[in-house]
Amino acid sequence: MRRTISRRLDLRRDLPIVVAVSGGADSVALLAALNEDGYECVAAHCNFHLRGEESLRDMRFVENLTQRLGVDLYVRDFDVPAAMAATGESVEMACRRLRYEWFEELLTTLRASDVAVGHHREDNVETFFLNLSRGTGIAGLTGIDYRRGAVVRPLLDCSRAQIEDFLSERGLDFVTDSSNMANDYQRNRLRNVLLPMFEELMPGSLDATERTMAMLGDARRLYDRVVADAADRYGTVASGSIDVGALSADPDARILLFELLRPASFSMTHVDNILADPMRSGAIFRAGGMCAELSRGTLTIAPDTAPSEQETEVSLHSDITEPLHIVIEMVTPDGEFRPEISPAVAYLDAKALEGAPRWTLRHWRRGDRMQPFGMKGSRLVSDIFSDAKMTAAQKRDTWLLCRDEKIVWIVGVRASAHYAVGRRTRRYLVLRMLQS
Repeated sequence: MRRTISRRLDLRRDLPIVVAVSGGADSVALLAALNEDGYECVAAHCNFHLRGEESLRDMRFVENLTQRLGVDLYVRDFDVPAAMAATGESVEMACRRLRYEWFEELLTTLRASDVAVGHHREDNVETFFLNLSRGTGIAGLTGIDYRRGAVVRPLLDCSRAQIEDFLSERGLDFVTDSSNMANDYQRNRLRNVLLPMFEELMPGSLDATERTMAMLGDARRLYDRVVADAADRYGTVASGSIDVGALSADPDARILLFELLRPASFSMTHVDNILADPMRSGAIFRAGGMCAELSRGTLTIAPDTAPSEQETEVSLHSDITEPLHIVIEMVTPDGEFRPEISPAVAYLDAKALEGAPRWTLRHWRRGDRMQPFGMKGSRLVSDIFSDAKMTAAQKRDTWLLCRDEKIVWIVGVRASAHYAVGRRTRRYLVLRMLQS
């Protein structure tokens, strides 16, 4: 553990470390070893109340352990069924989210440097095989990270046998989660059935797998530099858009796009579908709570929220203050018309007010069309958005000013040809969007 910390983690000794302690062998050894080595440890135990009396047994065991080691303990009770009902998550995902949200709280309240968790070598090998069976990139084949943000894994180079030997030498007991013995979950089947069989048939194969993962880790660092260069050239999920039109010409487009989209959990199947025709418009792809929309070579990515159905009726006889601020001025020209060329300003012939029309502000809907100023035919609003290189979030937040059902202004983007000011115009309206 000391070697892993010095080579991979460089843990601080001047701040507390939150140690996640379930009561199992790994977490008990982690707490004992860090405490013995002089780190200021604070134990954190999650009680999910999923195993009845066994859950209470684990909590009591951790309470006795921390008293014996002289370590402060924090316990949090969770209502997992309620969390699942609220989010639709599986038991595993709900527990993981609740656990790490609480750890984040403890980092702040305790002013701790890190959260230490007890993953060990066999956990790492299991992750390799799980990712391999599901399909993954090089990152998935390098296993578990030693550090991800504030979460650290000091035992990642230690085997289960070493952990149990350490506990035996220190006279420390541990509890066993009965659910780990059931083969209802993929990881349990892998741990209890497949890997022991693999090692029996090919002795030393798990050690060889670990060495392979280490070599892949070295290769990954070189690989990551190439991906970072592609991100600078083509864009990322974080930036909100990726130039897949340009990227598609790269000989390594398929794997580069996979890596650029991986933070949003898009699969290689998504990548293949995007690259099948990167210049088409209107294709939508969803994964991991994100939505990617393809429009003529530009892939915009944003949180996958439903389009707003909000529609607000407005009047053009006075300034509009909700849902955005538009100042309206009626002008009687006394000379040559000299418009301000700005997407934040629109001009409408006052004839647009005739006939008691219904004026509304609403968001874009799929299939919306508008005749832009200066054009004879109509265009899809989505194509106008793409011309403006707008992200999916910007598209979602943009307002359309409509006269009855006709779009007369994509506010802040483009005016329509309807009711344009001309030589016969006697009066006209100036609509000016004010930035909030």
